[in-house]
Amino acid sequence: MAEPAIAVRNLTKRFGTFTAVDAVSFEVARGEVVGYLGPNGSGKTTTIRMLLGLLRPTSGSAVVLGHDVAREPEWVRLRSGYMSQKFALYEDLTVLENLRFYGAVYGLSGSRLAQRSAEMLAMVGLDVHRDVRAGSLAGGWRQRLAMAIALVHEPPLLFLDEPTSGVDPEARRAFWDIIYGLADGGTTVFVTTHYMDEAEHCGRLGIMSGGHLLAMDTPTRLRESVAGDPWNITAPGANLAELLDRLEALPGVSHAGLLGDQVHLITAPGTHAAASLGAAAAPGAGAVADGIAVERVEATLEDVFAVLTTAPGGTPKEVAA
Repeated sequence: MAEPAIAVRNLTKRFGTFTAVDAVSFEVARGEVVGYLGPNGSGKTTTIRMLLGLLRPTSGSAVVLGHDVAREPEWVRLRSGYMSQKFALYEDLTVLENLRFYGAVYGLSGSRLAQRSAEMLAMVGLDVHRDVRAGSLAGGWRQRLAMAIALVHEPPLLFLDEPTSGVDPEARRAFWDIIYGLADGGTTVFVTTHYMDEAEHCGRLGIMSGGHLLAMDTPTRLRESVAGDPWNITAPGANLAELLDRLEALPGVSHAGLLGDQVHLITAPGTHAAASLGAAAAPGAGAVADGIAVERVEATLEDVFAVLTTAPGGTPKEVAA
């Protein structure tokens, strides 16, 4: 069995009394595209910074590309690519000059540096902008340059921290095309995101909240094993806040929220049928009121995240340390 690209055991980082990452364990196989999904402050960036040796763990271990990060952080950084949320470009240098500068930092020189710079410009579509100052580039093009810089030394492992934050949908699609191409070529990609639609693109997905890794599996298996039975309930003319409270109080309801003019409900598998939910949604006891519609819908990653992080009543779920 091939050695994993990343192997993490009980990785923990505390800043004083605050625990940013709490006893996280997972593995990433070589050539995988693994996503880390969670809101800002959930511990995603701290995890990446520990995997790169930029932060020392409080406890636990991380082995990256077969090397212990705590003992050999420089080795790991030289063989990994890293695109941070706040990537550093030299504004007064051109696109090509930025690439050549960072390539030299990674030890490239001569014809090899020229070759890799040209390949990266072509891969991210920056050929025609090669002589443009980095400070003059629009946001999406700046992020393409940051991606090219992270890849110029041909690393087998790429860390991307919110790579498409703040760019338009077309630029986001272009980024994921590049990521797929890299994975097809054998590069391992570890990417953090808070976009649910992007998370669907990952081969496996870890869900983070409050420093805890709540689940890690393929998006399909997460939807099947975690989400339960999702429903949309429409009740024309109803007071939606009252309707939400009434449905949320039902036994077996793991999450309830408003979705436009509907109530979106997640119930434990098999605990409710459409008729029983329709009756519960009616303003009075008895038969289902006219106009109330109950539809069983496909589970989404939003449903998975809601079930994992929200307790009945809409409060954040307590997660055991």
